[in-house]
Amino acid sequence: MQRTFITIILIFALGIFGLQAQNNAAFSFENTSHDFGRVKEDNGKVSYTFKFKNNGKQPIIIKNVESSCGCTTPEWSRTPVLPGKEGFVSAEYDPLDRPGTFDKQITVYNNITAQPIVLLIKGDVVPKTKEVSDIYRIKLVISA
Repeated sequence: MQRTFITIILIFALGIFGLQAQNNAAFSFENTSHDFGRVKEDNGKVSYTFKFKNNGKQPIIIKNVESSCGCTTPEWSRTPVLPGKEGFVSAEYDPLDRPGTFDKQITVYNNITAQPIVLLIKGDVVPKTKEVSDIYRIKLVISA
């Protein structure tokens, strides 16, 4: 009986400690997706910065950020983001030779959440106007 009582108290205490730790470690992004809309291939790379705020009581460390494609280059806050401060994760997309719609994921690994946070970028690449030299890359020389 006494053993059961102690076990129940321990489970209760661990539950309260877990909730308190979760409340001390919170951060939130302003938004987790961005639509570039129509992007002209001729205009080159486009980028967007996702901002987040540390609402918790311990520093946030972005351990790593991965993109779902080599066409998307991530950048992020490399130093710990202290409580009450803001950090960022940015994504740069290269539309060169990628006409049509795109939908890419940026995965953020950190010291706070058990699962990584997934950010999304999407849009539609308008292809550049092709010139004759783009279509026929071999130059034909006729000599008499």
